[in-house]
Amino acid sequence: MKKIAVILSGCGVYDGAEVNEAVLSLLHIAKAGAEYQCFAPNIMQMHTINHLTGEEMASDRNVLVEAARIARGEIKPIIELDAADFDALILPGGFGAAKNLSDFAVKGAQAHVQTDVLKACKTFADNNKPAGYMCITPALIPLIYSANAKVTIGDDQDTANAINALGAEHVACPVSEIIIDEQHKLVTTPAYMLAESILEADAGIEKLVTAVLKMC
Repeated sequence: MKKIAVILSGCGVYDGAEVNEAVLSLLHIAKAGAEYQCFAPNIMQMHTINHLTGEEMASDRNVLVEAARIARGEIKPIIELDAADFDALILPGGFGAAKNLSDFAVKGAQAHVQTDVLKACKTFADNNKPAGYMCITPALIPLIYSANAKVTIGDDQDTANAINALGAEHVACPVSEIIIDEQHKLVTTPAYMLAESILEADAGIEKLVTAVLKMC
């Protein structure tokens, strides 16, 4: 049975993992007959956002603890992620990817990936194992893979420009489709960078999971 590592960035679109993207990813992995294990960095969030008002809150939250809400407690610190134990990697989106897994939300084209996340993702890349990145997470790809990896976040020009400046090649893509980089065994899809409903997000996510598993 194929085993997929899933990296989460908290819980909640504005400061962590996008919950719908995370759940849909896990659902399609399971429906395809594969297994998954969730991971997250054991670090504090950049900040906490009130998802009702959009305002910043004073409370500090831990990325791993918050991500455990999505994983129903079945989650491990990312330092325990060994690529040798898995066939592929998938990263759901949410602004936590740009705030907690990296500092892309703040630094854009000068961004860095969090140390433990970079080590884990790079091990999959170095071992030529398939990976799927959705929503904003493809912004991490040029910091992990060699130059000219083909990726998409949809059609947001400012984000695309930052990704190109980091060394990847951004390809515009509709919400229901995926971009496949065969050389790097990468699959990307816009998800909620473009989606206006859970059905629109699901169309691309299902294709991404299917393509990643096919590459295994």
